[in-house]
Amino acid sequence: EVQLVESGGAWVRPGGSLRLSCAAAGFDFSAHSITWGRQSPGQQKTEWVAVIDQQGTYKLYHDRVKGRFTISRDNAKNTVFLQMDSLKIEDTGMYYCGFQTYRGQGTQVTVSS
Repeated sequence: EVQLVESGGAWVRPGGSLRLSCAAAGFDFSAHSITWGRQSPGQQKTEWVAVIDQQGTYKLYHDRVKGRFTISRDNAKNTVFLQMDSLKIEDTGMYYCGFQTYRGQGTQVTVSS
């Protein structure tokens, strides 16, 4: 059974930082690119934020987070990370990791003063 468990979400002030983790199990983790996405308050769609390839060589970022967020992975620990710096109020949302049609339950990030 595929399992994706996000953690690390919290309340933080604008300009602050958070590091999200996505622990994976039940599939060949190193064989899949992993995506971080977020669902902003009041929005039904989840927008992608960052993607990392199987070996962590290639990374792609949405323009809204480029230069502030860093995606990485540790295939030995079946974990993907999302380092979020210089957080803005508009970064508030539920953050998910996923691949293909799978995703976890999410972790809430709230940025406010």
